[in-house]
Amino acid sequence: MLYPNEEYTKDAVRRCLEYALEARRRVKEQLKKIGGMEFFDVHFSHIDQETLEEKFISVPEQGGGTLIPDGPLGAGVLHTVAVGSGGLLGLYRLETQVTAGSGSLETSGLGSNAAAREAVKVGFDYFKANAGRVSASVKAGDRDYHLHVVELHNTGPTTAMTLATFVALCSGVLGRPAQPQLVVLGSMSLGGNVVPVESLAESLQVAFDAGAKRVLLPMASVRDLPTIPGELFAKFQTSFYADPTDAVFKALGVQ
Repeated sequence: MLYPNEEYTKDAVRRCLEYALEARRRVKEQLKKIGGMEFFDVHFSHIDQETLEEKFISVPEQGGGTLIPDGPLGAGVLHTVAVGSGGLLGLYRLETQVTAGSGSLETSGLGSNAAAREAVKVGFDYFKANAGRVSASVKAGDRDYHLHVVELHNTGPTTAMTLATFVALCSGVLGRPAQPQLVVLGSMSLGGNVVPVESLAESLQVAFDAGAKRVLLPMASVRDLPTIPGELFAKFQTSFYADPTDAVFKALGVQ
């Protein structure tokens, strides 16, 4: 259609081919976000018949984004991936402000979602009861806390923030930032029992697409590791935690 006279050069064919491959790659990336790992291991390339050189076609949205910035963040800032109220996985940033006070908590960024607020409260109650296990110098009742939740993918508030809330509060009260480009996965019950990650492979894909280089996983999710494509798992520096306190130490890089 572009060359009805059937006169075209090798470069002209290459431009048309790469445009078509790029368009198809964009479709595949969206299917991967919607449909999961069955669309992960797909490569788009063409081979020069003269030089036998293979060129792979990529697009920015296939991964390595900048939602999670390079370098360390402030104390109390943490990223997690969870299923939002709309039923889709999304990236969430927890931002914690700690001031002198009497042990109260304020939240923002959750709208009127009562279930999400309750999940944060569970994490806060666990923090008040167990902060001393993280550091004997922490007196949770001597400070007030403001936790702001940012939905970086607009997937709606999530109820899987209990453990992330605990880690973020510990980071804030200790004044020690989490490790750079880290995503903490998993949740916990009121009693501190760790809950495995829902849709582990897909959660890691969301984390990678957002720019994460480190991921912290619960030991309870080890049985799901075979579901993760090796190419994806190899992109992270991965650590595992046994309980919420262990998650804090490893998230903050404390030995």
